[in-house]
Amino acid sequence: MNEEETEDIATNSDISQATKRTYARAFCPGHISGYFMPVLGDDVVTSGSIGAGVVINEGVTVEVSPAKATNVTIIRDDPRTGLHQVTSGSPPVKTLLELCGVRASVTTWCHLPIGAGFGLSAAAVMATATSVDAVFSLGIGEERCAELAHHAEVVNRTGLGDATACQGGGRDCRKSAGIHAPVIRSFDMDEPLLALSFADLPSPSVLSSPDTLARVTRAYPGRCPRDPYDLMALSRRFAEDSGLIPPEVRTVLTACDRSAVMASMTMLGCGVFAYGDGAQAVLEPFGTLYSLSVATEGPRLLDHREVVR
Repeated sequence: MNEEETEDIATNSDISQATKRTYARAFCPGHISGYFMPVLGDDVVTSGSIGAGVVINEGVTVEVSPAKATNVTIIRDDPRTGLHQVTSGSPPVKTLLELCGVRASVTTWCHLPIGAGFGLSAAAVMATATSVDAVFSLGIGEERCAELAHHAEVVNRTGLGDATACQGGGRDCRKSAGIHAPVIRSFDMDEPLLALSFADLPSPSVLSSPDTLARVTRAYPGRCPRDPYDLMALSRRFAEDSGLIPPEVRTVLTACDRSAVMASMTMLGCGVFAYGDGAQAVLEPFGTLYSLSVATEGPRLLDHREVVR
């Protein structure tokens, strides 16, 4: 046996003894809800909300690998500072893993602010479900992944209809509640769509308040929007009638009104989304702007493989 053959055998032995790690990466777009009404069904699958909004191109990327104990790391790239904001734990993601009967290491990445009305909780859970299905070879498919993600969102009061909307792209309208509700999708938002955020507005604090939910129900406009401009108009009326507008958002909306820019409050979040050519000039003085577009599709698997470390 020559020296070269000896080196090859040693290398192969090293690989066979190395730690193999199976992982999957998936992405799910976020969702801006313009208006909504909670609906309590017979069970979690049929409970949720009706309403309208926009599935956006920005969302959450998730990487999942098997682990002895579940851990969730949330990483956000802050465009204002260029730094990573790292936090731990996510109740809806943990619930999803429990529903799937697995333990995993989960890392999520996003650019948009968390808890600011961009549907990132639903996006994270949907992307996690997609990755978990691949990593653990569950074979449950897209429909069951969506059911589990919706379940995790509803029981944790982190969302009611975002998971339903995020199954596909477009400007969406949900005329009935639940994860299997049909969604009308339109791809007609050709003008600039911009958003800004001031602070978190935790969904559980709103969705757990009977008084707030009663106001939201009364404010619901009762129909789907005809076009993007109608969506903005109905969303603004809903924001006003629901009594959810905080002072920071009111200041921006007033400025938008003065310049005839169509804008409303991100639901549920302390932020504003605006539509049209004049939106950027009006919103820029108030903070970091997020330039968005309409997503063309829902969650998707980006990568699934086994690596050797």
